[in-house]
Amino acid sequence: MTEVKVPATPGPAGAGLGEGAARRRQVIRSTSARSLVRRHLAGRVAVALCAVAVAISLAPLVALVAYTTSRGIHALTVGFFTQSPIPPDGGGISNAIVGSLIIDGLAAAMAVPVGIVTALFLLERRGRLAGAVRFTADVLTGVPSIAIGIFAYAVLVEPFAHFSALAGSFALAVLMLPIVIRSSESAMRAVPRDEWEAGLALGVRRGRVVRSIVLRGALPGLVTGNLLALARAVGETAPLLFTAIGSQLFNLSPTQPTAAIPLVIYGDGTAPFPAQQQIAWGAAFVLLVFVLVLSLVARLVAGRLNRQAR
Repeated sequence: MTEVKVPATPGPAGAGLGEGAARRRQVIRSTSARSLVRRHLAGRVAVALCAVAVAISLAPLVALVAYTTSRGIHALTVGFFTQSPIPPDGGGISNAIVGSLIIDGLAAAMAVPVGIVTALFLLERRGRLAGAVRFTADVLTGVPSIAIGIFAYAVLVEPFAHFSALAGSFALAVLMLPIVIRSSESAMRAVPRDEWEAGLALGVRRGRVVRSIVLRGALPGLVTGNLLALARAVGETAPLLFTAIGSQLFNLSPTQPTAAIPLVIYGDGTAPFPAQQQIAWGAAFVLLVFVLVLSLVARLVAGRLNRQAR
């Protein structure tokens, strides 16, 4: 006859272990609940502080746009865009609009190719020379625009004893150059290095790889950086005071003194006549809209190019 083993029932010690585990779980639940309340409170406080910081940072921009719009929009008429200035009765800023297009267009034509080529050099080369160029570009970014205006005056105005739009374009190109270099280098570094090396491994010439892979892949960043550099230069006044100096005449020659929108704002804004001051506010509003449009176009173009690249 075989012996039947009956399983032992848990005694008082097993019951104590079960009760201890239950108490520990209860402590963990209560601690987690209190911690969750604290985390939710800390999160709400952080979000509120971020909202306050955003409001503080946007307040100057909103105030600037609102005040400039309220003062300058009344000057916008057909004659404002088609007439030349008629001091002290006001007139228009047609010569300044054309002059700004000439000066800024020439500045972009000077700065963009040089900046992109320099960025390619920094991308491919390493060493002391590349480090010195990169450091110089970083330092040049913080140089005051009036110092760049004096430099352009000493290089292109004083030797020839002649102010010109070309000298103003040179000053703005120097101002744009470090922004173009650094933004272009960052955009090119975002292109995967494997694609570059794959093109070289297939026997494609280095120049073709740069054109078809590097520049095409970095195109959204290049467009954004160049447009933002142009927007930075459009509103500069100090370099133009030393170079282009301005003119009351309608001029299309880059070798002659030329009006520009920032010079109109400076000259008419400090004039004692209300009509000229109104023209200055209208020119400030036009310049503000132009800069905002450039910034928005840079974002939209970059976004569209990024979607096409995918």
